[in-house]
Amino acid sequence: MPSARHEADIAVTPQEMMNVITDFASYASFLPEIDSCDVVRSADGEWDVRFTVKVVKRIRYTLRLKKVDDLHVRWSLVEGAFKVNNGGWDLSPIDGGAATHVAYFIELQVGMFVPSSIMRTLVERTLPDTVHRFKAEAEARSATS
Repeated sequence: MPSARHEADIAVTPQEMMNVITDFASYASFLPEIDSCDVVRSADGEWDVRFTVKVVKRIRYTLRLKKVDDLHVRWSLVEGAFKVNNGGWDLSPIDGGAATHVAYFIELQVGMFVPSSIMRTLVERTLPDTVHRFKAEAEARSATS
């Protein structure tokens, strides 16, 4: 089962980073593979979010995301094109809390045939790009506030 973990240091506070992670409505503006991202349920730091992404073909799925605490988010698959889609974000304050070390991890198993070359591209290129796009978005927001 393909899995990936990517880490980065980001020049924003953990709270600023968490604000970007949980701002699902903005995902399509900085993640080019996302066609749409809709919160279908929200309650006490837990969201069911329906994603429509374009990775070779259009894929729809819903994840349940839970803000475990101020530094951790976890998700799991509710329904959609995957057999498994689990992951999370771990944030650690660095530089006295002025910056954040981010770890993003995901475990994927598709529910349909996908050539191994496409899965390799997804894990080796698309997922690391995701972390860099979140970094750029968080730092841009911080610079304008």
